[in-house]
Amino acid sequence: MAKISILHTKRLLLGLTGGVAAYKAAEIARLLIQENVYVQPVMTKSACRFVGPATLQALTGNKVFTDLWDNRIDNNMAHINISREVDAILIAPASADFIAKLANGFANDLLSTLCLARNCPLFIAPAMNLQMWGNPATQRNLALLQRDDITILGPVKGSQACGETGMGRMLEAQELVEAMQIFFQPKLLQNNRVLITAGPTYEAIDAVRGITNLSSGKMGYTLARAALEAGAKVTLISGAVCLEAPFGVTRINIISAKDMLVAVRKEISNTDIFISAAAVADFLPTKINKQKIKKDGRSMSLKLTPNPDILEYVAGLPKSPFCVGFAAETENLEKNAEDKRRKKKIPLIAANLAQDTIGSDESALILFDDKGKHPLPKAPKIVQARRLIKHISLLYKK
Repeated sequence: MAKISILHTKRLLLGLTGGVAAYKAAEIARLLIQENVYVQPVMTKSACRFVGPATLQALTGNKVFTDLWDNRIDNNMAHINISREVDAILIAPASADFIAKLANGFANDLLSTLCLARNCPLFIAPAMNLQMWGNPATQRNLALLQRDDITILGPVKGSQACGETGMGRMLEAQELVEAMQIFFQPKLLQNNRVLITAGPTYEAIDAVRGITNLSSGKMGYTLARAALEAGAKVTLISGAVCLEAPFGVTRINIISAKDMLVAVRKEISNTDIFISAAAVADFLPTKINKQKIKKDGRSMSLKLTPNPDILEYVAGLPKSPFCVGFAAETENLEKNAEDKRRKKKIPLIAANLAQDTIGSDESALILFDDKGKHPLPKAPKIVQARRLIKHISLLYKK
């Protein structure tokens, strides 16, 4: 095997079995390499009929192993040596045949032997025709794998190469990479229940117009991902955004601030940590016109009333969870953020300048808690989300 660089803090064996979804493995490898994950490809002979080993070798920079008797391993024990050099194994795609091998302990090629001899976690991403997926034999085999603590990622419903549509389509490369990132991150919030609000709310004026804001939801969604990576069970209550919830997160869609409050009330009793990252509209119209208001050339006035303060409500509960707020300010950032934290009586607030962060993939944050302020230099929002989750874990566990 190639020498593992000190830059690679995470090591993964990527196994490919025979199936047309094997083409996705190239993208999986590429994305993992971008995350500084060391990727060691191992392919079955059937997989080589769909993707050439040269492709995986070029993408990973590592030799691709396909043969149980590969003489490139000094002691001819590829199944032992290779599995001992990695932190986890991901089989993508995992065919029905290979799933049957794993379930019954067969070891008649390099990849199956390697999985049987492993001493690390095993993840599989099934990919097959919908009838093969639904076959009782396949379902029995999957039940055995789950009992053996093998993690099954997917599949999902979708169009298949055979022309049919149904369950059996392999997860997309990005979803599988996110699943592996979750595995590799420290489990700082293992088994804790985290509720996050994200995105904007929309307060109707009439049938087609409303009051909203420019929030993209990116910070809330990256926090959901970071909390999931940290081992938490995550529920995300979200306004309308053009984002997909991380795989494994429970998403609840809302429109208005009152919708969000109703959803929060329903979930809050089952919550350990509440993160209020949504950009909730502070006001709503006192009257909503059921029809579109026609422009007639005259000016009009709009009477507004305050929306309920969701964070204040949660923080004021008799048995409130650990509460984290956000303060997006346009001026006097530090004073306004600390004033907000004290007013709402919450242990932690994250503050940033609205004009610098709304819609951006990067952000600078200042965290305020009882010990003072903790500046986080500008970084991608997923990096900031992981930093914030780490800070939350330190305060929450005290």
